Formats: sequence, C-alpha cells, structure tokens
Amino acid sequence: MASTNDLKNGLVLNLEGQLWSVVEFQHVKPGKGPAFVRTKLKNVLSGKVVDKTFNAGVKVVTASVDRSDMQYLYKDGTDYVFMDTKTYDQIHIPEATVGTVANYLLENQEAIVAQHEGTVLYVELPASVVLEIAHTEPGLQGDRSTGGSKPATLETGAEIQVPLFLEQGTKVKVDTRDGSYLGRVS
Repeated sequence: MASTNDLKNGLVLNLEGQLWSVVEFQHVKPGKGPAFVRTKLKNVLSGKVVDKTFNAGVKVVTASVDRSDMQYLYKDGTDYVFMDTKTYDQIHIPEATVGTVANYLLENQEAIVAQHEGTVLYVELPASVVLEIAHTEPGLQGDRSTGGSKPATLETGAEIQVPLFLEQGTKVKVDTRDGSYLGRVS
C-alpha cells in the first residue's frame, strides 16, 4: 500500500485487478476545496492510457514488478527465449508480449524483462540501439543530408526511414520507442 503522496513515474498500481503504470502525475491544491492528484496511467498489458484523479492522501495498492536484466537468445516458433544474466534461467516469452520490441531485437542483445508474480508483463530495450541497414535503394547523385528520406530495411527486418545518402551496410542508431532514425554510427 502507498499513499497518493508517494506516487512517482514508473510506479505500478493494482487498480480493480488490473496493473497500471504511472506515466505522469501532478499534485493540485486548488484555492477552494481539498487537494487532489491528477495522474496519467498506462495499462501494463494493453498499453491503453487513461487519466485518473485521486484525492490527496488516499491509499492505493502498489504491485510488485520484478525487472531483471536478460539476454535475448533466439526465437523458438512464436516464442522468444530470454536468459537471466544472473541465474542463467531461460524463459519463453510469447510474441504478443514482446510486441514491437522484436523489430529492434538481435540475438545476444540485453533487455529488461518485467514480471509480476511469474507473469511476464513486457520487454524493454534501451532508448536507442545500433543496427545495420540490410537493404536500401541506392541514393542518387545530388542527394544531400538535408534532403528527403527513403525506406531502409534493418538487419532485424524492421523498416525505417533514413536520409537519402545512406547505403546498405551502414550502421545506424534507431530510437526503439518510435522507430525513428537518430544518426549514423561509424
């Protein structure tokens, strides 16, 4: 149990049997009436985001979420196999749980796996990863870095937009949250 005064970003709450992660919160003390806490909550399983207001000082149930560093080993059918880097235990995570993270996941890559009472909630990668362009059309003479963009397929199979001057085999930094191109890596 925690009070609404103890809320912080990333805290996972158990509201009506569902797990919600605090995305942002704001304590409000109006001139008239009691203080309250305005929050933006994200459903851990579905990803749905809702706004919820609590009276100040109200008790809320927190959920214990174990976040462990794991290494992605390989894909086994529709499951992704991860290994705990401390205990060497392997777990199979369904494709639906891994979600869009799979677009930026290479074998032997480190990731954070969040679990609640033995159930995997989500897989989290660093904010950016370095991947190689597996295929892209060649740029044309006169293409400049400030020009347009073209589609490129990464070594993981994901497709992103890159500047026209980039070629196949170039390593690029990609934002794992939205799949945007962040820069070239030498």
